[in-house]
Amino acid sequence: MALLLSVLLGFAVALIGGLYLLGAFRQRRPGEPPLDRGLIPWLGHVLEFRRDTLKFLDRMKRKHGDVFTIQLGGFYFTFLQDPLSLSAFTKENREKLNFNSFARQLVQRVFGYKSITDDHQILQQSSNRHLMGGGLEVMTQAMMSNLQNLMLLNLGSSAEQRSWTEDGLYMYSYNIVFRAGYLSLFGNEPHKSGGVGEDQAKEKDRVESEALFHEFRKYDQFFPKLAYGVLPPVDRWKAERLKAHFWNALSVQKLKVKDNISRWVWDIQQFKEEHGMKEAMISRYMFVLLWASQGNTGPSSFWLLLFLMKHPEALEAVRAEVDKVLKEAGQEVYPGGPLVNLTREMLMKTPVLDSAVEETLRLTTAPILTRAVQEDLTLKMADGRQFLIRKGDRMSVFPYSAVQIDPEIHTEPNSFKYDRFLNPDGSRKTDFYKAGKKVKYYNMPWGAGISMCPGRFFATNELKQFVFLMLVYFEFELKDPEEKIPQIDLGRWGFGTMQPTKDVQFRYRLRY
Repeated sequence: MALLLSVLLGFAVALIGGLYLLGAFRQRRPGEPPLDRGLIPWLGHVLEFRRDTLKFLDRMKRKHGDVFTIQLGGFYFTFLQDPLSLSAFTKENREKLNFNSFARQLVQRVFGYKSITDDHQILQQSSNRHLMGGGLEVMTQAMMSNLQNLMLLNLGSSAEQRSWTEDGLYMYSYNIVFRAGYLSLFGNEPHKSGGVGEDQAKEKDRVESEALFHEFRKYDQFFPKLAYGVLPPVDRWKAERLKAHFWNALSVQKLKVKDNISRWVWDIQQFKEEHGMKEAMISRYMFVLLWASQGNTGPSSFWLLLFLMKHPEALEAVRAEVDKVLKEAGQEVYPGGPLVNLTREMLMKTPVLDSAVEETLRLTTAPILTRAVQEDLTLKMADGRQFLIRKGDRMSVFPYSAVQIDPEIHTEPNSFKYDRFLNPDGSRKTDFYKAGKKVKYYNMPWGAGISMCPGRFFATNELKQFVFLMLVYFEFELKDPEEKIPQIDLGRWGFGTMQPTKDVQFRYRLRY
């Protein structure tokens, strides 16, 4: 009996200790935000959070206010959802709020890449050098060439027939933009040094990029569950095989024989080699770069084209602007004529298209911005309130609900208004208000602060180039003009551009 009592007592002590380690007994300290642990030890609210992040966070905000701490899978996250106080998050000292430590864990779990200390800094510097300014002009030319190679493959025969082609808008947009972006960044099949003709090299580019796109789509379906670490064993095995496929397809040795590899990719690869990183690990990082650069622009292009087709006045306004820019550049599209030479300078003269792009991103892009709390800190709110945040926790912002669909900042927030970001004189509108005060962060599809997407200028350029060329070369329309805009996949909240639950059929034909 004494032995049984000792065993039970030991079990009880172990259970209580385990629950303590799982955070079951954490209490809110004076000055801390409201605490909501959830009913399940360690897991906390993670199931409801993953099921519908927007709905859950809105419920928490109604219950606790615009700052609250919740337990998610063993971690405590403090969400800041006040649009006027976001500078307290984005500008906090990196020694206290650190993006890199959180990102390193995520990248290793999802892509199998073990990062080095300076990864983010290297990426930022290379992106500044090659994906904006003068470097972006070079990338624009590469993207234009690859887009036209993919979009205008059957230009001759189609020009004679001008027949309609039907396709799924999502798959068409994602396919074209992903493949053109991949070829622009990671290079083309060599034809001079490779001993094949230019046409043969272009055909190889089309075939290789098509196959890579379909494998990428398979992997991307696993991404949210991989990120949360809840992928079932069978799917995890499939994901590991896909990872290995991309590590091979993007290997250092294969990239070295490509033509036109971007300086962005080349410089990053060279830096890692010079600092002693093994080729196998560099190849894994190439997969990280592929997903980061091409995982969102395809879905964004789908939403933009869909919104334009659902709003004829928007489509007409953007098309008129595109035609004007083309004419001012002294170019004309006609059967048998030269291809469009779409330059960076031309893309800088499209304020209407810019506004439509920004409005699309406002409605469909929903990242969760997260930092690891490295030291105890005091969160200072715009209204004077202060909250104590514990070391070891994480801080997050969900801009979609905090800013992008706030009805006080954006009237009719769930409606697409192509000119929402235009002033009456045609300049870009940047003045938005909350409670009578100007909001600094009124749209945050690219994040903010240190975690702001370093490739955002290239990604925006990709999106604009694709839509510009679609409007120049094609007439297009929804197969069913009355079809409703599809619902979004709730499982992808927090991972960039949302994806639709189903495709939408459309048809297109050459405009001239």
